[in-house]
Amino acid sequence: MSPLKFCMVTTFYPPYNFGGDGIYVYRLTQALARRGHEVHVIYDPDAFALLSDHQPRPAAPTSANITHHPLTSRSAGPVDLFLSHQLGRPVARRAQLKTILDKSGFDVIHFHNVSLLGGPHVLTYGRAIKLCSMHDYWFVCPMHVLWRFDREACTRRTCLTCTLHGRRPPQWWRYNGNLAGAIRHVDAFIAPSHFSRDIHAAHGFPAPIHPIPHFLLDSEVSTWLEQPEEYRHPRPYFLFVGRLEKIKGVQLLLDIFRHYDKADLLIAGAGAYEVELRQLAHGLEHVHFLGLLDHGQLRGLYGRAIATLVPSLCYESFGWATLESFVTRTPVIVSHLGALPEVVQRGGGGLVYGTADELLAALEQLRTQPERRDQLGQQGYESYTKYYTEEQHIEMYYNLIAELQATRRSKEVA
Repeated sequence: MSPLKFCMVTTFYPPYNFGGDGIYVYRLTQALARRGHEVHVIYDPDAFALLSDHQPRPAAPTSANITHHPLTSRSAGPVDLFLSHQLGRPVARRAQLKTILDKSGFDVIHFHNVSLLGGPHVLTYGRAIKLCSMHDYWFVCPMHVLWRFDREACTRRTCLTCTLHGRRPPQWWRYNGNLAGAIRHVDAFIAPSHFSRDIHAAHGFPAPIHPIPHFLLDSEVSTWLEQPEEYRHPRPYFLFVGRLEKIKGVQLLLDIFRHYDKADLLIAGAGAYEVELRQLAHGLEHVHFLGLLDHGQLRGLYGRAIATLVPSLCYESFGWATLESFVTRTPVIVSHLGALPEVVQRGGGGLVYGTADELLAALEQLRTQPERRDQLGQQGYESYTKYYTEEQHIEMYYNLIAELQATRRSKEVA
């Protein structure tokens, strides 16, 4: 594809980010820039500062051809975020956003997590081809994650009472048609899994959605494969990598490992639920909290684990830890919820469980059958090379843009 001018629009972007949405934007930005495209990134460091209890991590390496546009409005910070959340449109940052998006001559504007940038109305800004990635379920769920009453995956729509239970003020724009109007300004919506596409449709999302799975950068993968596995642990272990939040299900692992001591449990990550998890793990000497680790440190952890555990209690839209584990030829054991089974079953690479007994059986199977562990690990690596590489992702991304360009040209001619 000939060089284009892209703009990524996202609330969170490394190092000012919490989870996988910012990581995806970073990876896509780097991949496009290295292919000669001009890429601009709009993000909001103030939102991260207001919502985070820790300082941002060091900035990740970046490429040429990338221009950052950090939004600034510290005098209005909390008030602006609240009003944007309530009104569904930019307030203090409106002029900055419109100036950049309306007047910069972009070929493609790609929206990501815009819930605190004034979504959904911000989707109406700009005249380029517009894409929007659905990293979570914000379009159909005020709580973003289809996690009902902070106790279970959502199976019945009780949005207003669930919002109040979560101590969030209702967003009245969700009930007055503004969302449907803003959606019509987007040329294509992208989801990282078929599951995410289908559950959006089941909840009434009115536009078609294109599944394009996530990927790892070639540079990340080559670095991981070249690095020695420096981490050494004295006992066999299973690994969890991710944010320490209730919906991620680490408490379920602690229940299992309270009685299962044939291998250790290593927990890499941090989050709002960490204090409670550490209390639950009190006295379990074979459970180890490692804190936040960089990718270099994670390489060794993944490579020597019996398996990576992904016990999410909510509907994950993808599952980054599965890809990272696949690259190191380490199998995964994942919950049956959300897109996790889709990622695992597409090409092999792990086991899926639905009950605590099934999880325990999966742990024992891979601990006691190293040949089975290695077989699944190899299948996971082959699945990554077949479905989740940078080149495959960019090819699907280019094809979608080319299709939209052709559609727009035909409309202009008509």
